[in-house]
Amino acid sequence: MKLPLLSQNPGPIGIFDSGYGGLTILNKIREKLPQYDYIYLGDNARSPYGTRSFEIVYEFTLQAVNKLFEMGCHLIILACNTASAKALRSIQINDLPNIDASRRVLGVIRPTVERIGDITASRHVGILATAGTIRSESYPMEIHKLFPDIKVSGVACPMWVPLVENNEAHSEGADYFIRKYIDQLMEKDPKIDTILLGCTHYPILLPKIQRYVPKNIRVVPQGEYVADSLKDYLKRHPEMDRKCTRNGSCLFYTTEAEEKFTESASTFLKQKVKATRISLGTV
Repeated sequence: MKLPLLSQNPGPIGIFDSGYGGLTILNKIREKLPQYDYIYLGDNARSPYGTRSFEIVYEFTLQAVNKLFEMGCHLIILACNTASAKALRSIQINDLPNIDASRRVLGVIRPTVERIGDITASRHVGILATAGTIRSESYPMEIHKLFPDIKVSGVACPMWVPLVENNEAHSEGADYFIRKYIDQLMEKDPKIDTILLGCTHYPILLPKIQRYVPKNIRVVPQGEYVADSLKDYLKRHPEMDRKCTRNGSCLFYTTEAEEKFTESASTFLKQKVKATRISLGTV
């Protein structure tokens, strides 16, 4: 069943995350593609998604996708690893044909995975992510599609997102939990030479992560790879590029209180933003 009244006029690029972490992706995308218009939507009231079931993550993500389509977006980036792992494929296959087959929803896992083969020399890769992303096994599956020779080991880091969202990322107390999960990963596979940060919150912790990771290991945040991938996608799909407006603007929407979003968003963007509160549904 097609949704009514979706505008066919060009519109902004939609960036969706369950909370604030997607702002690290938005930041890199805007650095790479500053000319485009963007809408950032954070479902902060129902965050985190990492501990929720596949069914609920899919339901919440689809609500956000539909909202961004209603706001005029033709292209949406799920700047959330959990949503990319648990909801992206279902939305692409089952929902987009009924909503509008010309619209696109892309994730953050594939762009990162495509580059991993060029980065690792030992062919042993580690993933640090939320419990939901680790349980989904999305990274091992995607990596093995492209690079079947790479061994992938993952560890869930349930305390890292709360550290970031409670502005404790630079506190002394954060060190214990950062070291703990890194040590667990290295115990799983001492041959790891590349660690992929499979959550968009984690770049905020990068200075401390690099402190406790062995010096020979490369730590890979996602933002730059996602931005490069989006730039390449728009170049390869001029029909979509024409549907993206270019005024260099960015609007912010949250399902939480505007003041709370503004306060926390400054941690990720290093600037003040003005957000508008909207509703996507009930918890």
